[in-house]
This record gives sequence, C-alpha cells and structure tokens, in this order.
Amino acid sequence: MAKAKKSEKVEAVDVVPVEEIDDEDEMELLQVDVGDQVKLKQILDETVASTMLEQIKEDYRLDNMKLALMTVACLFACVAQFAPVPFPESRPILGTCCCLYFVLSGVLQLVTTIIDKDCILLTKSSPSSKNANLKQYGVRVRTNLPRFSEYYTLILEFQNMPGTPYVEQKWSVGKFFDVEGMFDEVGLMEAVKDVYVKLEAGQYENGGKPESAKKKTE
Repeated sequence: MAKAKKSEKVEAVDVVPVEEIDDEDEMELLQVDVGDQVKLKQILDETVASTMLEQIKEDYRLDNMKLALMTVACLFACVAQFAPVPFPESRPILGTCCCLYFVLSGVLQLVTTIIDKDCILLTKSSPSSKNANLKQYGVRVRTNLPRFSEYYTLILEFQNMPGTPYVEQKWSVGKFFDVEGMFDEVGLMEAVKDVYVKLEAGQYENGGKPESAKKKTE
C-alpha cells in the first residue's frame, strides 16, 4: 500500500525588495581630497557650525554689521562709477568715493582680523539652559587647523564675557576621514555635541580659568 504524504505547512514570509533596503540604508558620503587642507577645514567648520545651530540659535549682529559696511562701500563705488558729472569736474567726487571705499574696506579687514580671528560662529544666549553663563552670554565657536598639522581643535567659549571659561577638544582629522577622503559626518556631529554638553554642564578646561591663563602656565 502506498504511504500517504504528510502535508507540510509553509508560513508566509514578507519579502522586502533589495532595492528598498538599499534606499533606506544608503547615506550620502562626502569625499574630500585630504591633501587640500583649506577644503578639509571648510568641511569640518561647516559641520561644526551646523551641529551647534541644532543646539542654540545664531547671533547675526556682527555679520549684519559687516554686510552694512560693505553695502555702504559699494554705494560709494557706484557713485564714483555712475555720477552724472563729466570727468575733469568729477575728480573731487571720484577721489572722495575711492578714499571712503578703501577706508570702509580696511575697517572690514580689521574686524575680520582683530575681532573674528579664528571664530566661525557666534550664537545667542540660551535662557532655557541650566548653565548660568549660557543664560547670560552667547557662545563663541573657534576652530583651528594649523598648516601641515593633522590636529583639528574646537574651542567653545562665552562671547563678550570677561575672563571667559572655555571647553576645548582636539582631534586628529584621521578620526573623521579615511585614506580615500570619505568623511564621517555623523561621527563629527556626535563629537561636537559632546563638547557642547561639557560646556553646558560647566566642565571647563583649566579649572574654569581663561585661555590666556593656560598659556602662561605652559
């Protein structure tokens, strides 16, 4: 007699298309020439600034002042170019406008050199913060990548605060770029958030003393 075949139950399994999985896991990776130090610092600075702006609002006052200076300088340049006065008689106008243009350009250069320095971002104060300094002062974000150096430094300090305490963190650029120049943006964002958390928690460098005091002791 023939044996009766046993009936086997097959559970239905939802099949997810491979293309759909790839689309979800795919991330846009940025590739940079690691030999181009200017481009390297630009990418790092942009990532640091965007990460900080997720935590606190930007202060545009200094940027607006610089834009106003250059707008006025450009207006003088337009007057010198398009003034409806024939040339011999327009010499005083041309001289005055050119002088004012270069004076305002010089003032802007001084602001960039003396005030901005290595600062890439200024923020407003954060009234909701538990840090008393952060409630009263905005944050000044400074970065540095010396020429021929692999170390990128981030400094967070309080804007316009006398003897401001600060938080400093230094990384090798190799931590965020591989040998082919692929950029680990998420890794840097997480590292910057950790530095901001230290600032907010009041875990300052050098016992809360200003950076100048640290340099004197070194």
